Amino acid sequence: MITAMGGLAVASVLCFAQEAAPAPAPAPAKKIFVTAEQMPVASFLPTPPANDSAATRIELAELHRLQETRTSAEVAHAKADDAEEDIFVFRNVLGDKFTRENLPLTALLGDHVHANESVVVNPAKNQFRRPRPYQFDPTLQPVCKTTTSATAYSYPSGHSTTGYLEALTLALMVPEKRDALLARADDYAHSRLVCGVHFPADPVASKLVAYSMIGLMLANPDFRAELEAAKAETRKALGL
Repeated sequence: MITAMGGLAVASVLCFAQEAAPAPAPAPAKKIFVTAEQMPVASFLPTPPANDSAATRIELAELHRLQETRTSAEVAHAKADDAEEDIFVFRNVLGDKFTRENLPLTALLGDHVHANESVVVNPAKNQFRRPRPYQFDPTLQPVCKTTTSATAYSYPSGHSTTGYLEALTLALMVPEKRDALLARADDYAHSRLVCGVHFPADPVASKLVAYSMIGLMLANPDFRAELEAAKAETRKALGL
């Protein structure tokens, strides 16, 4: 039997435990700059090559060539790009000060841009339903993470779309580095082929998607407001 004093002690402990346990942080709200209705990607992208087409055989031959010739440095680079899907993959262009910790407003913008990629790309993936190359050709040996899901379709590439979108966003903020940023986006897309997880046509389609998306994003006042705040923050941090 618990005494009155013992009951108070237990209650105090429970109360302290409740106060000490922090409430879970709310998930950040997704900021939609472009809707799938505004960007019906599947209506304007070329249909990917059929599985039994000569074009697909040529793509598979290129992936096998990359598989046979990729160096350990190229594999390490592709794996690093696979693991990081955000705006800070461009720090090798913009320098060591270009980090999430230094640039919270830029990080927020980059996260919102990344989130918009799936809003637009996933409906197209689900319509075209192109399998991943390693699902189609078991002799391919990917070096980056793969999925066994039958619905994780290949065309267009989500990673590559994100890379191009983030590069175009940064080009608006740091136009002095535009060419280098866009070249890094091409390199980031190429990593998907070195990884062995996409056909060559997939990032080509992603580039078309990203260049189309950025125009619609610029018409969105929320995007423009975040862009201006991130631009001021980044340029100050980089001494521009």
